[in-house]
Amino acid sequence: MPSTPDVRAVLHAAVEAVGGEDRPGQIEMAEAVQHALESGEHLLVQAGTGTGKSLGYLVPSLLHGKRVVVATATLNLQHQLVERDIPALKDAARATLDVVPHHAVVKGRSNYACLHRVREGAPDDQGTLVDVPEGSLGAEVLELREWAEEQAKGSHLGDRDAAPAHTERAWRQVSVNHRECLGASRCAHALECFAERAREDAHTAQVVVTNHALLAIDAIDGVPMLPEYDAVIVDEAHELAARVTQASTDELDPVVVERAARRARAQVDGKEADDLTDASDALADVLARTAEGRIDDPPQPLQEVLAFVRDTARACLSAFPKDKDKGEPDAARQQARGMVDDIRKIAERMAAKGETEVLWMSDNRGNKQLHIAPIDVSASLRDKLFADKTVVLTSATLKLGGGFDPVARSLGLAPGDDSWSSLDVGSPFDYRKQGMLYVARDLPLPGRDGLEEAQLAEIAALVEAAGGRTLGLFSSRRAAEKAAEEVRTRLPDIDIWCQGDAQLPELARRFAETPSTCLFGTLSLWQGVDLPGDTCQLVIIDRVPFPRPDDPLMSARQRLVEKRGGNGFMSVAASHAALLLAQGTGRLIRRATDKGVVAILDPRIVTARYGSFLAASLPDMWRTTEREVALAALRRLDDAANAVSTPEV
Repeated sequence: MPSTPDVRAVLHAAVEAVGGEDRPGQIEMAEAVQHALESGEHLLVQAGTGTGKSLGYLVPSLLHGKRVVVATATLNLQHQLVERDIPALKDAARATLDVVPHHAVVKGRSNYACLHRVREGAPDDQGTLVDVPEGSLGAEVLELREWAEEQAKGSHLGDRDAAPAHTERAWRQVSVNHRECLGASRCAHALECFAERAREDAHTAQVVVTNHALLAIDAIDGVPMLPEYDAVIVDEAHELAARVTQASTDELDPVVVERAARRARAQVDGKEADDLTDASDALADVLARTAEGRIDDPPQPLQEVLAFVRDTARACLSAFPKDKDKGEPDAARQQARGMVDDIRKIAERMAAKGETEVLWMSDNRGNKQLHIAPIDVSASLRDKLFADKTVVLTSATLKLGGGFDPVARSLGLAPGDDSWSSLDVGSPFDYRKQGMLYVARDLPLPGRDGLEEAQLAEIAALVEAAGGRTLGLFSSRRAAEKAAEEVRTRLPDIDIWCQGDAQLPELARRFAETPSTCLFGTLSLWQGVDLPGDTCQLVIIDRVPFPRPDDPLMSARQRLVEKRGGNGFMSVAASHAALLLAQGTGRLIRRATDKGVVAILDPRIVTARYGSFLAASLPDMWRTTEREVALAALRRLDDAANAVSTPEV
């Protein structure tokens, strides 16, 4: 029998299996992760783009001998791990391991088709089961139902990612969330249930892939979503605090309360559902007189109406008949009960808001909605995740201002604490030779009214010099649209795509396939978009992406830091901006042959006191504040790209 191989041998075989080559940073990372898993010491690893960090943590996870959970922030990375990296690793490991450990994927219940809903139908707004909707939606639902039955016959996963193309509305007709589910003990289709089978599969796996939200629900909220595990690898860890906050955020509005009342009306015999409708009307009336933004001290009318919603939802919930009184479990009743219970819990949470939570109201075109979220999740992460499990956190952007402390602090790890260590394995790219960082020092400071003539002229000049090939990252949709409109007018021969012109994947595809075009957009383009090669030789960032001063959550966090004696601006606003700048700048160099310029049109990077903190968070590109130097570099890149695309005959 062969002995258990070391991490280097399996990593080398896995890298060969995916057609890669050994990289010192990847080897260093894999050995550090292996040490962390064995010692129980938490580890933060910054691994730059091109390092191959997924194999850097998957190999030691596979060799650990105990269950490891891998949590990602995005579906794209989860798909890459499950469809490419893990299968390649397991194929490579078969040559050196007696038994190759099993892996599984765990997603939220709504990501799987529900056979009960597929076969029995979905409730409408009044709680009546509707077999198939009419029109094009009905055609989509029929196709999804046929697909789900085929999945069941073939013992497949019933996973949404494998489903035929569909809309969100159609998917809701064939799926349920955790509150709508009848439960395995009461569902006639439990033995075939895709979600239950996925969870059973996870209990036999050594490596379990999931997302940040499910990890948070399992570890922090205490709701069992995952099998027992020894350690967790958090990839895209710069997103962890935000995703945990998002998973812990609740919303309440009159429309949702009224919808719950309508569903309940078909299930309860008394006037309790009508009382809940009255509570919805009262909530609408109070919100109409409430200012948008953060609510530090809820006024008496708001306190009273939240208590009214809570109490009427509680009474309505008590009025539901038990399943034993109505015969077999009923999906419509289960869904209605779940909706009313959600209303009760959220209203109760908002009515009891303490100092550790922030309450605010938003107004989206007349749809007024209350939100509540934890101000700071670091204590929860410290006490409920790091205290119980070994945690490895990795990302291409974990160092802010040149160090790990800002991110560590936001996640509940105290700077200087010997319970964790950090490692920067660098990047295989030579940023100083491949990239230029141009800061437009001579431009005026960004104004509150968006892009002015000076910025628009600068954008047009940069795009013209680059011959297109530009990814424009803007702080607002209005700025992106204004820049696109202006550049189209000034440079009519260059195609400019703007976020909103089509679905984002379609825009990214067009941009990648036509190198001389430009793609302008907002936050969703700052992270996760991979555009290697000549298609992107210029990244424009219009301004330092500080959070809005009236952002309820960020302003509450900043105030909390200051209350504790810290620097709220640097800890919250500057750290947030540094992280986004690092992510946005990282869109330029995606492989060893890429070259280009990042142009930041905000002089504060070099003129403000906090500018050095922001600059230290960015890749080590060659830097200049000279406009002509940047334009000349772009023209040379354009000439080189054109020479390659139109070779001499």
